[in-house]
Amino acid sequence: MTDEFRHGSGVADAARTVARLAAERAEQAEQARRVDADVLRALVGAGFARHFVPAAHGGAAATFTELAAGITTLGAHCPATAWSASIVASLSRMAAYLPEAGRKEVWREGPDTVIVGSVSPVGRAHAVDGGWRVSGTWPYVSVVDHSDWALVTAPAAAGGGRPRPRLFALPRGAYRTEETWSDVGMRASGSNTLIAEDVFVADELSFAAEDLLTGRAPEGVDGCHAVPLPAVNGLFFSLPMLGAAEGALELWSASAAPKLASASYTPGPGPGRGFYEETLARCSGELDAARLLLERVARVADRDTAPTPLETTRAQRDCALAAEMLVRVVDRLFGASGTSGHSVHSPLQRLWRDVHSAAGHVVLQLAPAAAAYAGRAAGGR
Repeated sequence: MTDEFRHGSGVADAARTVARLAAERAEQAEQARRVDADVLRALVGAGFARHFVPAAHGGAAATFTELAAGITTLGAHCPATAWSASIVASLSRMAAYLPEAGRKEVWREGPDTVIVGSVSPVGRAHAVDGGWRVSGTWPYVSVVDHSDWALVTAPAAAGGGRPRPRLFALPRGAYRTEETWSDVGMRASGSNTLIAEDVFVADELSFAAEDLLTGRAPEGVDGCHAVPLPAVNGLFFSLPMLGAAEGALELWSASAAPKLASASYTPGPGPGRGFYEETLARCSGELDAARLLLERVARVADRDTAPTPLETTRAQRDCALAAEMLVRVVDRLFGASGTSGHSVHSPLQRLWRDVHSAAGHVVLQLAPAAAAYAGRAAGGR
């Protein structure tokens, strides 16, 4: 990992302390199926919630490269904690698309507000005087049990027009949650179901999903907000996987060190030294390749100019390809770890489960990313 990617900013340095706490609480958080409350407070204190909050509202309005450094540091110790931090940062960036009055309301108590949500347009909304009435059930909303606000999406029509997806900001008292998260991986992300029932949402607490998808941010926000969601969305879900793969390689390398260091190592019935050498070479090389792809996604998003349509689809492709490579890396390490690595007491099996769970996210599927990229690449734009 390059120095810039690893040591981007204060969040990267603060993440090291949070990572140690998250590793200590990982088993407890898995049992509870939600991020530990102390760990979440530490994440907020480290600056993840405010990372993309506009400067006008007290936030850092920082870079994707800086965030990437912190997320990968967390992921090496607890991918579910890294996932939670990434989600909180991502949803705060989305909330910057609200009109100014709405942004002031959401961050009225300060920039460390914990915002969660879903961009899946599975809710229902209709226009009323001064705003909207919103209802719906949104599954897989990570960190929802610790949230202060939520952004949810629903098709909505105004003035007899065709329904178009909109995002709606709901305060914590306007929705409830159901414990539905049962995946074998990312257990501590607490990705439960959010339910809203006929909630009134004022106009200033809503914006068109098209604005987010195209990077059409309102006036008065910062450069990190003028990036189309498809150009960075995969980054938020693949970075915890990158950290997990780094952690897995470190764990495996420590156990394999005696076999790699001794020129006189002669195995019993198990594999020879060449097996460990090849495993190290393949895994470290593929990990480097995945990291380079994600570095480029972050670097392009941090430019002064918005990503082109071709760069946007390339970012989607790169995140999906990186996810596939990271799964291969962790699978190979897990298989090469022997029965000790498969123990429920080994952190390696948790990293393995978390990586597979993360890779199942719809944003990281290669087929739609490949179709979008091929369509743009064929036109050269």
